[in-house]
Amino acid sequence: MAAAAQTPPIVREVRAAIDAKNFPAARQALDRAKKATGVTPEWVLAYSWLGRGYLAAKQWDDAERCAAETRNFVLPMLKTRKLDDDKWLPLALGASIEVQASIHQARGERIEAVAFLRGEMMQWKDTSIRTRIQKNLHVVSLVGKRAPVLSAAEFVGPQPPTLGALKGRTVLLFFWAHWCGDCKATADTVARVAKEIPGLAVIGPTQTYGYAAEGAEVKRPEELKYIEQIRQKYYGAIRGMTVPVSEDNMKLWGVSTTPTLAVINKQGVVVLYHPGRMTYEELLPYVRN
Repeated sequence: MAAAAQTPPIVREVRAAIDAKNFPAARQALDRAKKATGVTPEWVLAYSWLGRGYLAAKQWDDAERCAAETRNFVLPMLKTRKLDDDKWLPLALGASIEVQASIHQARGERIEAVAFLRGEMMQWKDTSIRTRIQKNLHVVSLVGKRAPVLSAAEFVGPQPPTLGALKGRTVLLFFWAHWCGDCKATADTVARVAKEIPGLAVIGPTQTYGYAAEGAEVKRPEELKYIEQIRQKYYGAIRGMTVPVSEDNMKLWGVSTTPTLAVINKQGVVVLYHPGRMTYEELLPYVRN
């Protein structure tokens, strides 16, 4: 995700209005920008935030309309470029898909949500938004199913076990990124449940991003060393946590949000899939089984 300083001004303005629950101000900002610059990728990204704002406010019809309109702004632009040729269009289209799937869920239309997301996965499987779509598909359909594969071929710290080797134990997956402040803030919660639940296996999958401290570009071996430094500094208190490093793990598990927490029961079935932070009180019932 782009750093706040790089976020287009129109996006910051619209988000600020939405945070204040001032939808008229958000629309006025969009209208002014559209008159000044036309429909640009930056403008479409800002418009996609309007849909997310309506979704958070539980204004389903407005959210659905904005999601559809965001998509209708994006698709004509793709006649002259690929989705990932632009920095902002994948974020806008991904938001549109996420809002539409969330609306299906809110209306109790789980089957429709799954069908919609599977269709989007097929359409955009070779683009950067594949992981985001996979995340939303997991949110609506992964709980109650067998856990997807987790590669442990490359790792930092102690060698991770395979999920198959952990059958008969409850497993907590704590997906994190070395740059992620919310992940560091969640470490105490994970450490606490790992200490209190006997036999709990904790795996902390992550991936490389092409940079290390302060955004300095580095090659993979240097970044792996940096990940190990971060693991020891911020996550060393999590008893027994092993750290596989794999981009494929993040894609297969749909980790476009960090942290993402998942719990697999003793039978190998997913009982929790949660993008974003969780409190100790929220997480505890899922690992205590």
